[in-house]
Order: sequence, then C-alpha cells, then structure tokens
Amino acid sequence: MAEWIKTLVSMVVKMVIILALAPVGMMYLTWLERKVIARMQDRIGPNRVGPYGLLQPLADGIKMLTKEDTVPAGADRLCHFVAPILAVVPALYLFTVLPFGPGLVAAPLTTGLLFFVAIGSLETIALFMAGWGSRNKFSLLGAVRNAAQLIAYEVPLVVGISVVPMVVGSLNLVDIVHAQEGMRWFLFTPWGLFGFFLVLTAGLAEVNRTPFDLPEAESEIVAGFHTEYSGIKFALFYMAEFLSTLAFSVLISTLFLGGWDGPFLSGWIWVALKTFLLVFTMIWIRGTFPRFRIDQLMGFAWKVMLPVALVNLFGAALWFLMGGVLGNLLSFLLSFGTFLVTTQLWLKPRPYLSTKWVKWS
Repeated sequence: MAEWIKTLVSMVVKMVIILALAPVGMMYLTWLERKVIARMQDRIGPNRVGPYGLLQPLADGIKMLTKEDTVPAGADRLCHFVAPILAVVPALYLFTVLPFGPGLVAAPLTTGLLFFVAIGSLETIALFMAGWGSRNKFSLLGAVRNAAQLIAYEVPLVVGISVVPMVVGSLNLVDIVHAQEGMRWFLFTPWGLFGFFLVLTAGLAEVNRTPFDLPEAESEIVAGFHTEYSGIKFALFYMAEFLSTLAFSVLISTLFLGGWDGPFLSGWIWVALKTFLLVFTMIWIRGTFPRFRIDQLMGFAWKVMLPVALVNLFGAALWFLMGGVLGNLLSFLLSFGTFLVTTQLWLKPRPYLSTKWVKWS
C-alpha cells in the first residue's frame, strides 16, 4: 500500500474517533457544570437519572430529540435551518488539529494554530444567521451583540496567541508542545503568564461564557440569537458552545501548559488533567462573576486587553533577544505596568452629566 494512502487512512480513522468522542465529552461536560455550579450554590444538582445523575445528559438528549421543532411564520427558513449546523460543524473540526498525546493528533498540520483560529471564527456567521433568520428583534439584537463581541475579542485573542509561534518559530501545535518538553512550560515565563490570561479571557468571550454571555442575556433579550429555536436545533447550539469550550481548554493547555508534557503519567492523561483544570476554572468563573454590561464588555476588549496583548508581544521579543533575569524582568514590568494603567483608565468613573429639562413654550 502506498505511503500516502496509509497516511490518509490513519487521518480519517483518527478524525472519526475524535468526532465520535467529542459529543460524548460535551454531554458529560454539561453534567460536570451543573454539578459544580450546584455545589457552589448549596444545591445537589442532577441526581435522579442514574447514579449521581450520570445518565442525565442522555435523558436531556432524548428530550431534545422529541421536542417539537417550531419555526416562526415570518422566518427565513433556510437561514433558520442552516445556522445550528454551521455552528456545530466548525466546533467539531477544531479537535482535528489538537494534539491529545504523542502521535494522538488527527491532522498534524504545519499551520494547525492558524487553522484553529480560522475555523473558530466561523461561529460568528452562524450566530448572525440565526438572529437574522428568526425575524425576531431580540434574536437580531443578540446576533449583533455577538458579532461585535467576537470581532472585538478576536483581535486580542490572535495577538495573545501570536507570542507562542513567534518564540517557537512554528504554527504546528505538535512543535509547540515539543518546545516545552522537560517542564519548560511557557506559563512559567512573564510573557507566557500574561498570554495565558489573555487567551483564557478572550476564549471565554469567544464561546459566550459568563461573564461575557451578552449575546444570550436572558435578563435583557429573552435568549438572544436562539430565542426562536427549540428541540434539536437548540441542542446543536448548546453542543457548539460546550464543544468550543472544551476545544479552547485543550488549545490553552497546548500553548501554555506543555500539552502532554509531564512526569510519571502518560501524555493523554496529562492533557485530560490540564483540560479538566481549565474547564473547572471556566465553570468557577461562571459561578462567581456577574455578567458585564455591553459597554463594559467592549471597553475591556479595546481599552485593556488589546494594549496589554500588544505590549506583551513586544515583551516576548525582549525576552527572546535578551534572555536572563533582565529579559524576564523587563517583559514582566512592561506587561504588568500596561495592565495597571489601562485598567485604571477603563475603570475611571465618567463625569456626571446632569439632566436639564427644557420647557417648550
């Protein structure tokens, strides 16, 4: 058999396995979130279906499949139908370039990081189609919010990610993991520390997680872009969000936490542990922080995250060229100083403008 056929078959088999296991991981990610949030709120959480509620995701899936699929009378039926599919398919493809261990990557592309960012940005189109196709003002407002939010946070996300390939000299995620072998994780560098928090924060905004879930703020716009969705279509949006959360967690562990690198245990176990830690952190944030206002959300992206990301990029260049204690110190002071200044400017109270009533004669 020709070598290229063996390679192609191997890639297809790995992709099928990943695409089959990813939805299962997503299902039990919902169970984990409900259990953890319940404990934080002094509740029990799912405990009726199966031991410890472990079969609750299956019950939820059956419920979604059997619920009526309603479509508004004035909706654009094509957009309304395609949007959930367009949301979940890219979320599944994100896993094809992620390394889960030595040799455990479906498609080890030389531009794997670029592929991940490009495919991840397609969600904006899907959610806007959902809002537009529903012919509902709440849905459209949620879709416009989502487009503005993702465009705003995509910029600091890409700049924050860029420090890693700039230092490593490769966009291949496997090469990035190899560059951190021997516990030389990038998190332990000044630029890696700030890059980690930048990418984690921007990732929360990209997947519409609290406190960045303005596109579906139930206290303001009912349910945002998926107000007019029910049944399996709503389940696809739900699946896309949790799959993206899982994929971003694996990406962050690959970029800053060494991927499969670690002592004693197998590589895939280290990936699973680091991913679980990041997912738990995202759930913890959801249970702790209130939702931003839309002006706070946009201001934080442009006024704080983008300047810090740009300065952190410059700090990484200094660290790479100078090295040693001086390089580490300058890199840290530049990023930390920028963060302090921009945060103060962002939090600076606005001048009070008194309202004067004009009497019309």
